[in-house]
Amino acid sequence: MENFKMIAKTFFGFEEILAKELQQLGAQDVTIGTRAVSFKGDKGFMYKANLSLRTALKILKPIYHFRAFNEQSLYKGIQGVDWSKYLNANQTFVIDTTIHSDNFKHSQFVSQKAKDAIVDQFREKFGQRPSVEKDFPDLRINIHIDRDQCSVALDTSGASLHHRGYRTATNIAPVNEVLAAGMLLLSGWDGSSHFLDPMCGSGTILIEAGMIACNIPANINRKEFAFEKWNDWDNDLFDQIIDSLMKRTKEFHYSIVGFDKAPSAVNKAKDNIINANLEDYVKVSQANFFETKKETVGTLHMVFNPPYGERLDINLERFYRELGDTLKNNYPNTNAWFITANLEALKFVGLRPSRKIKLFNGSLEARLVKYEMYEGSKRMKFQQ
Repeated sequence: MENFKMIAKTFFGFEEILAKELQQLGAQDVTIGTRAVSFKGDKGFMYKANLSLRTALKILKPIYHFRAFNEQSLYKGIQGVDWSKYLNANQTFVIDTTIHSDNFKHSQFVSQKAKDAIVDQFREKFGQRPSVEKDFPDLRINIHIDRDQCSVALDTSGASLHHRGYRTATNIAPVNEVLAAGMLLLSGWDGSSHFLDPMCGSGTILIEAGMIACNIPANINRKEFAFEKWNDWDNDLFDQIIDSLMKRTKEFHYSIVGFDKAPSAVNKAKDNIINANLEDYVKVSQANFFETKKETVGTLHMVFNPPYGERLDINLERFYRELGDTLKNNYPNTNAWFITANLEALKFVGLRPSRKIKLFNGSLEARLVKYEMYEGSKRMKFQQ
């Protein structure tokens, strides 16, 4: 099988860890872009990347590139692709468009023009045409226009890869699965210590932590990928890739624990953990973090997503002050990481973060912050 170029889309701030994931999987010509990493691999690697990558949102396969200045050059460019290689007249397709161009104002207009070019080509060649299906198409086409440069790609993934397949129940402000995995990887989590999410909600961070610790492919529980409807779909190859990935899973010898104040959140987390087949590794209980203390020996790794007043009505000053006090007084020898989009609230923690990483939680600019809690005082640690 020959290699071809692919592009993995991701969130801002995750480009380098996505590139590292790709390199570890065996990708070639890995190049970091903005919210994207390009690479090369064959069809089997395309399957493997979709199954394995924790920080990718989509994997695109570019098939054509041209310059588009106006409606006519766009139409002509799209007709430059032989669409019968990818689609039959009795199949369905949909077009997703993103534009950064003065030549085109509306992505919907570009999608409509591109659709016309494709169906006109089929009518001329075969006397019949494929139809548009927005929800469950046989082929998902991605068009990206940057100034006058138009890239046409096939979407190999379908629904965003954060749809892992294990989360059937969510809370008020759930953290996206790709965001959770990226936070964990940025924090250095590798399964070599005990882990705690003290505000676990529906359990997403816990599950992603368990999958990383056991080296379980991120999307092993997912029901479907777009490439399964392609004309060159190879079921036997896909099964071989899954078998080889599952042989690389490993045992985990520490604890992964989650707390939440709300009984409803605990129940949802337990359901999702069972869906992910991680109930042997991940335990959840009802508890108010501010009334808990560290119960494990050795270094504790903590990653969580506290409320920041967007959807939950809380007294931010008191909440973040209690958060800092609990870490300082009850959790020695702990590396605590959390994300917040309320940068003012960080002032109330009362501790100095050792790291701050800019991320986005949805459209909200956020910071992933790290607080290092030492055994005894920090001064004593450096005098030893």
